[in-house]
Amino acid sequence: MAAPTTSPLGLFGTDDLISEDDRAIRDTVRAFVADQVRPHIAEWYDAGALPARELARELGKLGTLGMHLEGYDCAGTSATAYGLACLELEAGDSGVRSLVSVQGSLVMYAIWRFGSEEQKQQWLPRMAAGEAIGCFGLTEPDFGSNPAGMRTRARRASPGNEQSDWVLDGTKLWITNGSISDVAVVWARTDDDDQRIAGFLVPTDTPGFAAHEVKRKMSLRASVTSELVLDGVRLPADAVLPGASGLSGPLSCLNEARFGIVFGSLGAARDCLDTALDYVAERDIFDKPLAGYQLTQAKLADMTLELGKGMLLALHLGRLKDRGELDPAQVSLGKLNNVREALAIARECRTLLGAAGITLEYPVMRHANNLESVLTYEGTSEVHQLVIGQALTGHAAFR
Repeated sequence: MAAPTTSPLGLFGTDDLISEDDRAIRDTVRAFVADQVRPHIAEWYDAGALPARELARELGKLGTLGMHLEGYDCAGTSATAYGLACLELEAGDSGVRSLVSVQGSLVMYAIWRFGSEEQKQQWLPRMAAGEAIGCFGLTEPDFGSNPAGMRTRARRASPGNEQSDWVLDGTKLWITNGSISDVAVVWARTDDDDQRIAGFLVPTDTPGFAAHEVKRKMSLRASVTSELVLDGVRLPADAVLPGASGLSGPLSCLNEARFGIVFGSLGAARDCLDTALDYVAERDIFDKPLAGYQLTQAKLADMTLELGKGMLLALHLGRLKDRGELDPAQVSLGKLNNVREALAIARECRTLLGAAGITLEYPVMRHANNLESVLTYEGTSEVHQLVIGQALTGHAAFR
């Protein structure tokens, strides 16, 4: 049997575009996934459960939680290193990468960028260590792609008194980590004159706060997804994130998470393609390996091409982010392309595995199911198309 000459990304020589330090971080995360995720992930997925608290503490020891943030016991790595870590985590499972993305790019980033010094000191070191878990409450049952329509309200207990407590009422849905969190970043429309959108830090043991896990999922089964209910949740005046005002606050957090997905989705695609390569080399059809057929090689070549182009795009966006030059529309380019192509690769790899591809003995169908959710969250493909369209034409076509 002829041995393969190179790996899919090896054909593109992408390692030469990654610094030695960033490669070392990538390899450390890859080893962690091989040791602590891969042996268990099929069981977790089948059970629809994730030992998130235990995993968070191990990820904290690894330094991946809020790893691209500076100070407060965060690792302070490059954005590219964070992206590569997301790639390796999602090669294990999208649910594991989601745990890290929500913790670091949504909750910790929101506190790091918009919080007071007291809020940062209270939460960030514990979250970096995985000792505290956070969730990000933006999406509502009737408002996903249009967060400006949110119905969650924050009112002053004593109207007109800026030192008065806040009282929050509303519901959030599809919230990763929700029912296992110690703190929730909740976005609500205030009763101020300008009806501004503000972020609030809500300890989950506050009276009136409840989180209910969403069950019977067919995707992201190794991930905790919840509904948050806030019924007269009373918070002190200083629970608000002082640096955030308006939708720009939560949207900037979403851009952080989307950047990780640009890389992460490629991890799922790479794992599917590696699995398919191994399978077709061993599977004999009509007395010769499936790898020896022209149709098989055409599929493998096309998938390798899309994986490599996606990796080149991700690394380019990483360089731009490390220089502080990354535009939100460019993040949309990466999220739209890489998730869409990763899903196509997962589906094509399933065809190469035939019936074996639908079982949990192989990761392909699990990745394909997960990517159906990744395609939708942090901005649907349609939303990212409109973001790109607005950048090209100057016209907002969201309505």
